[in-house]
Amino acid sequence: MVFTAGETLQLGSLATTDVDAARRFFGLRYWGAYCAAKYGCSSIRKGGSIVFTSGIAGQRPKAGWAVAASICAAMEGLARALAVELAPIRVNIVSPGVVRSPLWTNMVEADRNALYSDTADRLPVRHVGEVEEIAEAYLYLMRQSYCTGQVLVVDGGAVLV
Repeated sequence: MVFTAGETLQLGSLATTDVDAARRFFGLRYWGAYCAAKYGCSSIRKGGSIVFTSGIAGQRPKAGWAVAASICAAMEGLARALAVELAPIRVNIVSPGVVRSPLWTNMVEADRNALYSDTADRLPVRHVGEVEEIAEAYLYLMRQSYCTGQVLVVDGGAVLV
């Protein structure tokens, strides 16, 4: 089972963030994953796999990313805890960096393109991620059988620089 939320990111400063909107965002990303595991784990075979999604905001937050960073960190804790509780089902998490995807559609196109360009310029790999590259991380975690409770960071080196 793979759980990844598909809504656009809710970013904003602490002062301007609507608390109810932040709760909804947390509800979808964290509680959605929690419920998917709770109600889906009985259908997963022994040695099967659950893979969640977080993001590098949990390790390297930016100003205005308090809600997103908190959710990423909470998701990683959930994956580790469930890896112990649900064993021998393996539970891991993919932590992508900036990926060219619909996640950023709430941004004006010029701002989104600037984000991609500026991010690529700073990354050791010199490009933002593509959806297909991140999909490979999920496939890896689902196919192999000796990894559980781990975070696979796929970020082009963003947490390094």
